Amino acid sequence: MDGQMRIDSVFAFIVVDDDFTEGVPAITADGVAYPLMGADLAAVDVLKPHARALAKQTGKPVSLVHFSKRTVQETYNPNGSITKIS
Repeated sequence: MDGQMRIDSVFAFIVVDDDFTEGVPAITADGVAYPLMGADLAAVDVLKPHARALAKQTGKPVSLVHFSKRTVQETYNPNGSITKIS
């Protein structure tokens, strides 16, 4: 696999819903939903026009947020087992 070897932080576009909960919006292409988030600024730059269009379309602000602490909660193994991190 080419590209970034390890994801240590994630950039996500966040929108506040009418009930004041936050969510990551998605765009749809070829029947597949893609969340507006990326692990590097190059990916985020590609998504910025979609975030701007979403803000204009919904009349709601869309914020770019950087999450920068990596903590593994669980790992789902090929054999069906779950490794929980405590």
